[in-house]
Amino acid sequence: MNIPLGGAVPDAGTGGGPRSAATPLRLAVLTDAPRVAGSELWLLYILPRLLPGGVRPTVFLRVGESLDWLAGQFGGAGIPVQRFTDLTGLPDLTRDFDLRLLQAWDPGTYLRVLPGLAAPTLVVSHDQLDYHYAPPLRALYRETYRFTKAIPLRRAGHLLTVSRWGADFLRGPMGLRDTTFVTNGVDPEQFRPATPKDRAALRAEFGFTRFTVLIPGRFTPEKNQWMSVRAARHAPDLDFVFVGDMDSSVGTLAQAYAKRLGLKNVRFLGRRWDMPELYRAADALLQPTLAENQSLVTLEAMASGLPVITTDIPAQTELVQDGVTGLTVPAQPDVLARALQALAAHPERTRDFGRAARQFVLDHHTTDHTAALVLAELRRLVPHPSPAAHAAKEHPHA
Repeated sequence: MNIPLGGAVPDAGTGGGPRSAATPLRLAVLTDAPRVAGSELWLLYILPRLLPGGVRPTVFLRVGESLDWLAGQFGGAGIPVQRFTDLTGLPDLTRDFDLRLLQAWDPGTYLRVLPGLAAPTLVVSHDQLDYHYAPPLRALYRETYRFTKAIPLRRAGHLLTVSRWGADFLRGPMGLRDTTFVTNGVDPEQFRPATPKDRAALRAEFGFTRFTVLIPGRFTPEKNQWMSVRAARHAPDLDFVFVGDMDSSVGTLAQAYAKRLGLKNVRFLGRRWDMPELYRAADALLQPTLAENQSLVTLEAMASGLPVITTDIPAQTELVQDGVTGLTVPAQPDVLARALQALAAHPERTRDFGRAARQFVLDHHTTDHTAALVLAELRRLVPHPSPAAHAAKEHPHA
């Protein structure tokens, strides 16, 4: 099954790390998510891969139609799900677990839920953290993050994020000392290069006839699709394909701007459920982003054998090695266009970038890599799960 802007649903029995311990570690996973996005897909990729390591997760998920699919996927992977309508009841529901893991969309969740949760607690943050806008606006966003999220996060027992840079940022400017990190990963079987025959068929299906640049992601100011549209104006010999939910004002403006410029080399596909196939059919990924922690889109493209053109913000330079797996350049339309045209003019170099990108993912950024790191972190926090509590949970009337 394919899912939008994300990876494959993992098999429940896969994963690395040590085999199951004598006493399972019972993990309560809490999320206030109103719908499925990257942080929820991260849970879906990782939690089943913890089962062979002796972790027994239970996911606490809001009641809502937008999350029914996710609940079903967890259930199918062997992960129990409890639905809730009121956040305030979560401390009591999770008291008998060995560890409580919280992911929050709403900063207020930290204030409402963390104080009542039994220790130990672990907050996992996928936040983009820092926005690389012009200095006055960047400073404003940083201070906004400090007061809306960083200060409430001081209530967390432990904090985990998904990039080395992110951990340094939270420990340094935000003052959250007990922060560790695991690297993100993707499934290299789902995201893989196409054979020449399959690639030709996919390109015919999608109507890709020239060097085709893929720009996936939600339409928000920090993703900077506006700059990609402007880059298309400087590279009329290339085709630019945008993928993502178009319901936002940014998406509407991007389409209107492309139409106003009369660009014939720009297409907007909207939200798609066939991202692995689109990666395999395209020639390069363009990501002039101004804020990331560790981008799944970047890793999905790299695993698919695509070179990546992106900005040199810290989280991206952890993934994209300039001149090896892609190019890191300033987010300026003419510079982005020239970088893409250089790839189109040198197909062998472009293929070398793609091969190196996939190998980098295979070596460092698969879902099994991530699951092993998460497992090690959970075992560090709870080295000795409680047999008595486990027995009480399994046999409440004994």
